[in-house]
Order: sequence, then structure tokens, then C-alpha cells
Amino acid sequence: MSHDHEHGHDHHHEPVDWKFTGVRVIKGDQLDTNTAQTPGMNRAAAINLARVGAQKIWAGTVNIHANAKTGAHHHGALESVIYIVRGKARMRWGEKLEYVAEAEAGDFIFVPPYVPHQEINASTDETLECVLVRSDNEAVVVNLDIEAVEKPESVYWVDPIHKHPA
Repeated sequence: MSHDHEHGHDHHHEPVDWKFTGVRVIKGDQLDTNTAQTPGMNRAAAINLARVGAQKIWAGTVNIHANAKTGAHHHGALESVIYIVRGKARMRWGEKLEYVAEAEAGDFIFVPPYVPHQEINASTDETLECVLVRSDNEAVVVNLDIEAVEKPESVYWVDPIHKHPA
């Protein structure tokens, strides 16, 4: 049986240097914290356009201090996945944030596009440590004028995508 190597590869160009354009390992102590940091949360980028040339996703870590929470918002057309490493998260969502679910270490949270929601650290004394992945590099956040069921108090979770409520 002959095999004619017609898989869409063009063998007439220079070979790709996979050493520098292939798989990248981003060490946990090499995340990019060069983003606005605010009391209540610490955010660090691992995978983005600037660091590794990612075109379609953003990934990094988010640590939310005890009692911190966001105001109501959504992320436009972006999909978000949150993996809980340590602590307990409470998510509220819906037109009036009427739905609630909690997640703890080992759990994944999926936030579909345009869903109004609020992220909350459900613990009063433990930092909530998460890995966050978004379906685009753009930091899209639309802050909503919803009377949050759990009003953001004490510490706001504010960063380049979560603006401080007026």
C-alpha cells in the first residue's frame, strides 16, 4: 500500500523549528503578575498572547481573599472555565442573580457567554485559589446594574477585567 504524504503539508518550505514554536512549559513561579493588582485578589497570567503567542485562549491563576466578591457582570461572548485548587467558591447567576451553586477543591465551573454572574469566596478565613481559562485573549467584562443578592462588601474583587463598582 503506497502512502503519498498528501496531508496538506507543503514540503517545499523550510521546516518549522518546533524547539521554539512547539510546546511551552510555564513554571508556576514564572507567571506574569504584571497586571493591575488590587486588594482582594491576586491575578497572574500563564498563557496569553504576550507570553506564548496564544491566539484563542487566556489562562492563569486567580487567588481571591477571604470574603471577597465581585459585583454582577458578564464576559460578553467569552466562555470561562474556573478550576478550584483550594477553598470554596460561591457563584450566583441569572437576571437577578437568583441562582446559586458552590464549588470546592477539584471542581470545575463553566460560565457560558453573556450569563450575568457574581463570584464569591464563600470562606471567611481561607483564600480561594483558582485556575482560570477564557476562550479569548480579550478581557471582556460588562458590569451590570443588578442589585446583587450578596452585596460586595469589605473587599472588592477588582482587576483589569472587574472594575470597581461606582
